[in-house]
Parts: sequence; structure tokens; C-alpha cells
Amino acid sequence: MAELVDALDSKSCDSNIVWVQVPLRPPNLQQFWWNMKEKELKKQGIKSLVMSISLFLLLFLLTFWLIFKDQDMGAILDVANDANILWIFAGLLLMVGYFLVQAWNVKSILGSLGQKISLLKMFKFTLIEFFFCAMTPSATGGQPLEIYYMSKEGISVPKATMAIFVQLCGYQIAVMTLGIISVLFLPVKLPPAVFMFFTIGLLINGVALLVLLSCVFLPKITQIVGNAFIKFAHKLHLKKADKMEEKLNDSLAQYAENATYIKRHKKEFLKAVGRVFAQVAVYYLVPFCVYKAFGFSEHNIFELFAMQSVLFIATAGFPIPGAVGLSESVFLSLYGTIFGLDIINSAMLLHRGITFYGFVIISMLIVLANIVFLKIHERSPEKKAEKE
Repeated sequence: MAELVDALDSKSCDSNIVWVQVPLRPPNLQQFWWNMKEKELKKQGIKSLVMSISLFLLLFLLTFWLIFKDQDMGAILDVANDANILWIFAGLLLMVGYFLVQAWNVKSILGSLGQKISLLKMFKFTLIEFFFCAMTPSATGGQPLEIYYMSKEGISVPKATMAIFVQLCGYQIAVMTLGIISVLFLPVKLPPAVFMFFTIGLLINGVALLVLLSCVFLPKITQIVGNAFIKFAHKLHLKKADKMEEKLNDSLAQYAENATYIKRHKKEFLKAVGRVFAQVAVYYLVPFCVYKAFGFSEHNIFELFAMQSVLFIATAGFPIPGAVGLSESVFLSLYGTIFGLDIINSAMLLHRGITFYGFVIISMLIVLANIVFLKIHERSPEKKAEKE
């Protein structure tokens, strides 16, 4: 453990850091793993973020127009207003708990690597990740930018990358495990469209988890398979074949170090995965609060939990920012018989408001505040003196 921590400490965050998909290189290399300069990252990041937010807003407006164009919005809002405020508050508390458990988990992993960080600060970074995940297709932008902002506040990038990897690995394991188990407890038969999306989502998440674990524990086999794909890409004369080969080698180096961490910290890894199970479970309980808020009692907490697990897998793997449009449609189809035609639209609004849109607004404000804070900090005399 001491050797690994020393190796991680030997790398420092300089002004030229930028992000690529799999960032960490072997500890004996002094060069960082990013392939662009910080200014280029900022320039591309702002452009990409503006495009993603624009797409997000377009999808949001289109989704709600398609769903509510023939509905009486006044009646829908009236039904929502009649919901029990205590159960709505309980749902909001669960979401706060969801983010707190993730923050606690990453904080604990960082602690095992010798990196100290307060729970409040890690909570801030968790919400920053949530915002960028919501704004980018397949939630691909959250973790890189979380690590970037962590590095700007003095967190070791290699250690942050390791912690986020363990969190992500545990998340995939928890989502897949709970999703497969939940199918056995569904109180309703899956509609054909939902079953199709669930199957596709299960395959996408299953492949992602398989690749993740094979890179960590079966690197030689992964190298052989990866080289075969790259060789095929060269035969097709693809321009990015050389970059693909370089990225494969970088990725395997990263996963080799992740495997070292897991082998040396087996108990901490298992604890981390356990905490992620708790985090995901907290999130899956929110629909039960919405269900109770409307005064229903026919279905129990386990049935609502199972339905949310299916809904998440059915929507999480598709390249749509925040799964906007898809999540709403699947919710209406899956929960329709549970809430009934008179309540379902109001229930969907409350559910998405609690689990997504409300925290998108909160996390956006935190991102903006953090950007302002960093700008002020960079212009401070102390920071200018450091640069000189």
C-alpha cells in the first residue's frame, strides 16, 4: 500500500493537465495522461457544454410538448399540488442521501490512498458530476470534469481518478445486480416497448461491466481482443487507428494500476461496492415516496423499488443527455397501471422533478458558483505569486 501511495504522490498536478477517456499511466512515468493543454480543454469544454445544454433544453421542451399537448395542464398541476408534502419531502431527503452516500464513498476511497477531503467538499464535487452527467450523452462528461475541478482545488489527480474508477465500477455492479433481481419482483408485466429498452439497456450495461472487469483482471485477453479490432481498423484505413492503439495501451496501463489498488485494498473495495449498493437502493426508493404522496397503498415498497430498477436500466445506456424524453416515456408506460390515468402525468412530473430536474437546477448553481470561486482564486495575489 505504501508503495502505491508513494507512486501516486510522485505525480503532481501542473498547468498542462487535460482529460482523455482513460487517464492514468504507470507510476514510473512522469508525464501526465491528458493529451491537450488546459486552455484547449477549457475552450472545447465550454463549446461542448453549450451544445449539450442546448440539446438538453430542446429535448426537454420537445418531450413536455409531446406529452402534455393534448392534456389539461391545470388539472395535472392541481393533482400534483394535492400530493402529501411530507412524502415529497421524504423523496427529496432520499435524493440528498443518494448524493451524500456517493460523496462519503469517494471520500473513503481517497482516504485509503492518503488523500484527505471533507465530506462537504466531496458533496460539492458529486453535484458537479451530476450536472455534467445530465448535460452529456450517456453521462460521459461527469467524471472527467469532476476530476478536473477536484484537481483545481488541490486533490491529487491520480488518486481522484482511482477513487472515481472504484465508484464507477461499484455502480455498474450494483445497477446490474439489482436490475436482474428486480425483474423477479415486478408487480406488473413489462409493456413490449419497456421490455425492449430494458433488454437493450441490460446488454449495454452488461457489456460495459464486462469490459471494465476484463481490463482489470484479464488484461492479456483484453490486449489480444483490442489488438484484433485495431488491426481490423488498420485494414479499413481508418484515420484514428493509431490513436485507438495508443488509447488501448494507455487504458490497459490505467486498469493495471486499478487492479493493483483492488488487490491491495480488497476490504476497502468491497466496502466501497457495498456503499454503492446502498446509494443505488436509496435512489430506487424515491418512486415509493411519490406513490405514497398520492395516497396509494396497494403495492409495497419492494415492488416500487423493482420497477425503478427496471426503469433505470431501460434508460441509462442510451446517448441522450439526462435520458430526457426516454425516462418520461418509460415512466408513463411502466407505472401507468400503478398510478392510473388520472394521476400518472402528475406522478411523472413529481418523480422527475425530485430525482432529476430539481437537482439539475441546484447542481447548475453550484457549478456556476464554483467557476466564479475559481476565477476569483486564480486572480488572488497568492495565486499570482505561485505562477510567477
